[in-house]
Amino acid sequence: MKKREVVVITGASAGVGRATAQEFARHGACIGLIARGKEGLDGARHDVERLGGKALVLPCDVADPEAIEDAADRVERKFGPINAWVNNAMCSVFSPVNQMRAEEYKRVTEVTYLGYVYGTLAALRRMQPRNRGHIVQVGSALAYRSIPLQSAYCAAKHAIVGFTDSLRCELIHDRSDVKLTVVHMPALNTPQFDWVLSRLPRKPQPVPPIFQPEVAARALYFAAHHDRREMWVGWPTVAAIVGQKFIPGLLDRYLGNNGYDSQQYDGMAQPNRPNNVWKPVAGDHGAHGDFDSRASDRNTELWLSMNRWAAALAALSAAAAAYRTMKNHRDHSVPPPEEARAA
Repeated sequence: MKKREVVVITGASAGVGRATAQEFARHGACIGLIARGKEGLDGARHDVERLGGKALVLPCDVADPEAIEDAADRVERKFGPINAWVNNAMCSVFSPVNQMRAEEYKRVTEVTYLGYVYGTLAALRRMQPRNRGHIVQVGSALAYRSIPLQSAYCAAKHAIVGFTDSLRCELIHDRSDVKLTVVHMPALNTPQFDWVLSRLPRKPQPVPPIFQPEVAARALYFAAHHDRREMWVGWPTVAAIVGQKFIPGLLDRYLGNNGYDSQQYDGMAQPNRPNNVWKPVAGDHGAHGDFDSRASDRNTELWLSMNRWAAALAALSAAAAAYRTMKNHRDHSVPPPEEARAA
């Protein structure tokens, strides 16, 4: 009987983490579920067990390195050596910089950046002596192209890339077989927009086009089983990252003029609504947010990335077919030499 894969997912109680736990569970994995909210974690455990996996609920804050280390120990005591670790937990604040508070920058950095560092360290302590394992960082298009009103979150995502690139060089130097992949996401339909701390006049939303969290989950599962440096999920992510390389100033002006409205939608924001910056919002919120009617569960770019050899062969076949068609057309349109002389 094949041994079950052992996985740890941070931020597993809702959104991308919840969908990713479901995706690994469909493949029979044993999953350590890390988040702060007990109700959401219990919901995630129920999902995992219903789909054929096994789950261990680990309520803790990723900003606490000792708690993360203890969680890793508990996973290995129950399930055995960790094969994959997915760093996903995050918090954010939607606010202009001149209205942000120092403690908010500190908290977002502790969760969204240092939480990844602490998770990576816990994974490395176990994976490096065995010379195997895969660490997957949930990145974002915003790790390369910042947008207004999310300065703390964008900065944390940039920091993740810097940290991960440095570590990757060290693993290469050490000739380590521990793998490291960053998966950069587009806008996703997750519950975070219901509980993010917001100072916007209208309701916050992901910048369209919006994708379902299952798209992200499929990418993360694939990344955990393939040796890729980075994966860019969705054409908007590709456009943002490539555009930043070639036309950053033009993007600055475009986002300065359009980036406020694109992150808000109809209706006034509820004043003093609960947010998850300092403590989890009560309840089990699942994987999806409020944008099901506007979100797509298909992603051509991701399929091409996951099946790039098949896509390359298909492109070559199409090019060959086009060449044959053009050649046949040319051969039939040019008269034989004898007919040409007679004319």
